[in-house]
Amino acid sequence: MFKLLLLLVFAAIVASLMAALYFLIFDRADSHRTVNSLGLRVALSLLLVVLLLIGFYTGQLQPHGLHPH
Repeated sequence: MFKLLLLLVFAAIVASLMAALYFLIFDRADSHRTVNSLGLRVALSLLLVVLLLIGFYTGQLQPHGLHPH
């Protein structure tokens, strides 16, 4: 369940980034939608970091090395 939440937040980050790109290309110059989308992406990224820290602290996520023993 926790990993699903992490995936949903990550998907929202990617969607916000894609929306910002769309607004950058197609919006008029006085629109603030690009900046708003990028601000949302930053907030979601911070949420993702906090969720990862919570996951590691509670033991729901287990770090592992790149080279297993």
